[in-house]
Amino acid sequence: MASHRRPRTPLLSPASRRGAVGFTTAAIASATLLSQGPAQASPEDDRPSIEEVRERVDALYREAGSATQKYNAAKEKTDEQREKVDRLLDEAAERADKLNDARRKLGGYATAQYRTGGVSGTAVLLLSDNPQDFFGQKHLMDRITDRQRQAVDDYRDEQRAARKKRSEASASLAELTDAQKDLADSKKTVQGKLAQARELLSELTAEEKARLAAAERKRQEEARRKAAAAAAERERQAAEAEREEQAEAPADSGTDTGTGGTDTGTGGGTGDDSYAAKADKVLAFAEAQLGKPYVWGATGPNSYDCSGLTQAAWLSAGVSLPRTTYDQVEAGTRIAKADMRPGDLVFFYDDISHVGIYAGGGQMIHAPKPGAEVRYESVDHMPFHSAVRPA
Repeated sequence: MASHRRPRTPLLSPASRRGAVGFTTAAIASATLLSQGPAQASPEDDRPSIEEVRERVDALYREAGSATQKYNAAKEKTDEQREKVDRLLDEAAERADKLNDARRKLGGYATAQYRTGGVSGTAVLLLSDNPQDFFGQKHLMDRITDRQRQAVDDYRDEQRAARKKRSEASASLAELTDAQKDLADSKKTVQGKLAQARELLSELTAEEKARLAAAERKRQEEARRKAAAAAAERERQAAEAEREEQAEAPADSGTDTGTGGTDTGTGGGTGDDSYAAKADKVLAFAEAQLGKPYVWGATGPNSYDCSGLTQAAWLSAGVSLPRTTYDQVEAGTRIAKADMRPGDLVFFYDDISHVGIYAGGGQMIHAPKPGAEVRYESVDHMPFHSAVRPA
């Protein structure tokens, strides 16, 4: 009986077996990956970092600050234009009253002439019982005729004046409409920027908000440290310059009763003393506002934007500043950063969209941005533009 044997599988060498196993493992892995489809990115990978959020929020606040100054300018123009319109409308009403008076006067003459029937002077003479009375009446009629002519001239003058005032009032109303549109556009821009900033911040977790606040505090502390170092260096240089000046001075100069080397002003005269007195009032006012919130478009007394604070502070010293940073930067004498004195206005950014009050020692008092309060801060906290000493 024949035996039936199953064919033997050819034996594989160890190397071949390892290759087969590797191929099989790779094929299984490939099949698994294909079955899962393309890899999906985690939503966390698309979220901006804390630093990116901070930079974007700061940029939005800056843009809102710039738009706030445009809003302030538009509001000021709107208020001025509204006052002009009211004045012109009052003047137009007065002219209308005068025109009506002239019209009534002219109408009275016309009515009187109608009542006499328009009879000629010759007919009156022929029908008169007493010619002498006629000549007396003729003189009176001549005078009345002169008055009639004057009444016509007055009427025409008042008519032209009334027409002119109505035209001026209409043009002023058109300007007011344009100013109101600019005001609304600026307001919409500010609110849009702030809404974007709030939306970015609202997407942060509580832990991220805490980290962002800590980063902001760290940044402020670094700015204060730099300001203190810069102020100390300026004081050191000033003291060194004073020592050199004293060393070079004649021996008898110590008896001089003139302006001594301790004067820190720019001229040591009465003008400097007057400015210092005003600056003291300005800083006292600004310090009294510390802790009050920044609100765009606000001029006090409960909240301020940056130029609203500087305007109110200098008004407390009897000096009227314009409303916007763009105008305030032209409201005095430009001062080098190294020569700033307390009370000077410090402007920031290329578009001059922020201003503070220099308080000395590299520090200023300002209304920073939405969500912040009036506070001390380093003048190195933002890009310096210029400094101005109000006139």
